[in-house]
Amino acid sequence: MKKIATLTAALTVLAGPIASAAQAATTLQYWLWDSNQQPAYQSCATAFTKANPDITIKITQKGWNDYWTGITTGFVSGTAPDVFTDHLAYFPQFAANNQLVDLAPLIAKDKVATNIYYPGLKDLWGRDGKQYGLPKDWDTVGIFYNKDLLAKAGLKESDLANLTWNSKDGGTFQSTIAKLTKDKSGNNGLSAKFDKKNVAQYGYETGFGAGFNGQTEWAFLAATTGWKYNDGLYATKYYYNDKRFTDTIQWLADLNLKHGLIPSFQEVQSGSDSLFRAGKVAMVTNGSWMIGDYTGKLPFKVGVAPLPKGPNGKRMSMFNGLADSIWVGSKNQDAAWQWVKFLASPTCQNIVGNTGVVFPAIPAAAAASQAKSKSRGVDVAPFINQAKLPGGTFYFPITDHISEVNDIMSSAMQQVYLGKATAAAALPAANDKVNALFK
Repeated sequence: MKKIATLTAALTVLAGPIASAAQAATTLQYWLWDSNQQPAYQSCATAFTKANPDITIKITQKGWNDYWTGITTGFVSGTAPDVFTDHLAYFPQFAANNQLVDLAPLIAKDKVATNIYYPGLKDLWGRDGKQYGLPKDWDTVGIFYNKDLLAKAGLKESDLANLTWNSKDGGTFQSTIAKLTKDKSGNNGLSAKFDKKNVAQYGYETGFGAGFNGQTEWAFLAATTGWKYNDGLYATKYYYNDKRFTDTIQWLADLNLKHGLIPSFQEVQSGSDSLFRAGKVAMVTNGSWMIGDYTGKLPFKVGVAPLPKGPNGKRMSMFNGLADSIWVGSKNQDAAWQWVKFLASPTCQNIVGNTGVVFPAIPAAAAASQAKSKSRGVDVAPFINQAKLPGGTFYFPITDHISEVNDIMSSAMQQVYLGKATAAAALPAANDKVNALFK
């Protein structure tokens, strides 16, 4: 009996540390919305856990709408992930509601180098001395085109390299769209015989969405006129009443309403690029985050061209970036910080860059992404060149009340796109409502 008691005691002693170790193991919940990026971040998670055996990362991917519904309801119900990919359209509200961990003291304590990212990216995620995310990637906008449809229209890829635009006649951007548009009789949009009511192929597709920011729909055009959303980070006055802006939106609406050169508002409700994916549209403007999707999953060859130059003689693109944030309700904040640090590190960003799916926030990793795309026969230089162009980028509009601003502008824009109101009438009225939010 004594031997049994001694053995039992010994096993009890041995079991103590094992039980403690098991209890110390942590599983972090990490969410993202882009399925194309999930494999890259799974590789990062594997590398992270190898270096930190006591921390496991469970990655959940949800589509855009379900993602944000899950995040916002999760904050209330207590089921939000420990760490999540954050967006500039949402983070100001999250920060104002004290739903995010301030990373500034953690960055200072661990002496994390924040000068390794593209200039300006880190600052987008800070306010009043607090930091709510570390940069993970960046993006600009360009033109994706169907190489087959371009060739059938008698156009060369080089014909898209120096397009111009203005809100009066649309410049060579509009004439190229017209040449790439065909009715069911084979007449293109430049022909006097063109039947805009019976279009078989459109030259261009836009989503008519993003009511308040128009990142891939109209911002890259309006900015070339000298127009701006507001006066900078957390400004309290918008300029949607500016004639340069209303003229831009009216031009875009009229591409469908007057000319029949792009799909209608109703036609793109199933997806802003659905007809492009179906091979029924020749060109679409979209962000660099779509490189992997468009060039690797569609049944036709896709090329990338730079944006058109506008009245100011420049190409202009929004320069946007994502970051990873920690939920203030996380019970694993120490581990979450270690994961966020790793996501923002050269180690993880090089892993992501080598997939060629997105441009990481660290320049060397972004260069690796460009090289990967080139090895696949895809030249993504227009996105890189746009980011390097002096004065060729502008930031996502970050202010308070973004959700309300978006609701107001989306409603007004829809009236214009449907032809129920002119931009000159609807948008200044909407702008008054927007600015009233800040009073």
